[in-house]
Amino acid sequence: MSMNIIESIQEGIAEGVKILYQHEVPSDKVNWNMTRKEFDGDYTIVVFPYTRAAKKSPEAIGQELGAFMQERLPEVADFNVIKGFLNLSLSDDYWTNFLQEVAELENYGQQPPTGKKVLVEFASPNTNKPLHFGHVRNILLGWSSAKILETAGHEVVKMQIINDRGIAICKSMLAWQRLGNEETPESSGTKGDHLVGKYYVAFDKLFREEYAQWQREEAGQAVYAKQQKEGQSAEQFFKAYKNTYFNQYSEVGKAAKEMLLKWEAGEEEVINLWKMMNGWVYKGYDETFENLGVHFDDIYYESDTYLLGKDSIEEGLKAGVFYKKEDGSVWIDLEAAKLDHKLVLRSDGTSVYMTQDIGTAQKRYDDYQFDKMVYVVGDEQNYHFQVLFEIMKALKAPFAEELYHLSYGMIELTTGKMKSREGTIVDADDLMKEVIGEAKASANERGTISDLAEEDQEQLFRKVGMAALKYYVLKVNPQRRMIFEPKESVDLQGNTGPYIQNAYVRVQSVFRKLGDTPHGDGKDYTTLLEQEKDLIQLLSVYPDKIIEAAEGLDPSAVAKYAYDLAKAYHRFYHDCRILTAETEAARDFRLKLSKVVGKTLFDAMNLLGIEMPDRM
Repeated sequence: MSMNIIESIQEGIAEGVKILYQHEVPSDKVNWNMTRKEFDGDYTIVVFPYTRAAKKSPEAIGQELGAFMQERLPEVADFNVIKGFLNLSLSDDYWTNFLQEVAELENYGQQPPTGKKVLVEFASPNTNKPLHFGHVRNILLGWSSAKILETAGHEVVKMQIINDRGIAICKSMLAWQRLGNEETPESSGTKGDHLVGKYYVAFDKLFREEYAQWQREEAGQAVYAKQQKEGQSAEQFFKAYKNTYFNQYSEVGKAAKEMLLKWEAGEEEVINLWKMMNGWVYKGYDETFENLGVHFDDIYYESDTYLLGKDSIEEGLKAGVFYKKEDGSVWIDLEAAKLDHKLVLRSDGTSVYMTQDIGTAQKRYDDYQFDKMVYVVGDEQNYHFQVLFEIMKALKAPFAEELYHLSYGMIELTTGKMKSREGTIVDADDLMKEVIGEAKASANERGTISDLAEEDQEQLFRKVGMAALKYYVLKVNPQRRMIFEPKESVDLQGNTGPYIQNAYVRVQSVFRKLGDTPHGDGKDYTTLLEQEKDLIQLLSVYPDKIIEAAEGLDPSAVAKYAYDLAKAYHRFYHDCRILTAETEAARDFRLKLSKVVGKTLFDAMNLLGIEMPDRM
């Protein structure tokens, strides 16, 4: 198997360095790569690290180690040395036997259980608005990372914490109370999360109108005259003053804050309204999650966790981890970790977000005894998580070293950024409709599925459209910001989800044409073409790519692999006859190769949350 051959090569090189040059090198430190296409060979070994011990040129070392490997490892059929890089060529027998082995496996790529439990938190929306385009990247990254971690042998718990309380939710509730006329999702035919989001936008409109009016009135002008800085225009002043106005003068701001206090006091009328509107949102979210193909093993709610963490702060105060200021607020000094002083409890004893994050992390450990906890959150929260992780270390939490922030960059449409308050948000439901529409337009243009029933066509458009969206997002390294182009995402020729689906569809078409024709196992085929060897070599590194993606929490490694495999299969399909191959042995071998490629493409795309169609 591939991992074994790589280990065998590394062990052989380490042994060769020891015997030839009396130098110890750990086998896992032997650097290898797949040989670049312009050179002969399958695996390339970097020999520069051994020049000092050998006291010879890299070329001479390469020749000696190549001869040593050819003698010691029967799989090595040939070698060549180019500028200090040793290229090893494995025998066709090795590759054909490898394919036969993989073809027998049920779950090729699945790693044995590690015994480790990993929690992955993703999505985690606020219940004052629908899931938007930014959430899509978060959800797809979280889901795919969880699937990859499972395939790497870990027990994975997929979870989210829903921010279902606070001033933002009260804004939606207040606007519905004042403007809603008892409107419900049923009465308006509006999806529940969209309806609540509509009232969040409506509150902001109410507030902006009120603020604009106040600026024109005597009260606002008096504040400006008294508090403006020298040379500051009225427009500049009022832009900077908006939050102060909300907290000190705004009637709707005061009403929203009073509603929050009533909620915290458990007032029945407010709690009932909160439960009703959040219920609408959850129903809407469930529909979006289902369309995205994701589900969760556990859900935490901020309404249950917002008081957590205070006990940890008290214990930390006693232990000298935190300190109290004269006003009673509690802080931590993180200057030693090159961070600053951070507030963890307000002077009135109320929590900040950091307080509840401390408590929630502890509760999750109590609930699950996890080995690793992954937070999938955008890069604008990098500082927050640096602080949280340092605080957990200072508190000597047993899990402190196993917290990880899977940080990702902003995603934008070609039309630019989105703002939810002004109602210019691109929500996830509309985005999914758009890419499915693009897939439909693209398929209708080609006219290749007109014989399918309408229901089957719609199912196909959904699979292709969702593959376009998911792959386009996941092929980009999480740390990078990205711009999404819906039309480009469905292109059958580019580095896209539909291009990879099409390779899988080609495999299915081969077997449809084969029908019930009997065929052998291909074991009599012994001399490989370059296109066949390229495919088998790519198949051989699939388990390594899963481990690489799991260790780096980077689904783009799997996306790139799936694209490379699809590209190699398209080339093979174009260059090599399969059903009309020159011999029966060649036909049978290529059928087996096609089947394994199809299965591997199916599995790799499944790790990205992508379904494969049988037709395109």
